[in-house]
Amino acid sequence: MATKERNDVDPHAAVETLRAALADADIVLPSLRGDPASPQLRLVELGRVRSDVAARLAEVIRRGVAASHVGPKP
Repeated sequence: MATKERNDVDPHAAVETLRAALADADIVLPSLRGDPASPQLRLVELGRVRSDVAARLAEVIRRGVAASHVGPKP
């Protein structure tokens, strides 16, 4: 699935939005932050997590993707 790149998203706002969404799923990424080393790139650092947290994150993403599909995949 291709996504359109957006260069106007504030990384700090993106971090807070992502942190809130993850909290709704009872997932915490302790190292989640905006990347201060390259502000012009607007990168978000997801950091390192335990394997059980990564598995839970994958599960939540899969459920969200499955719920967003209405009908067969193109």
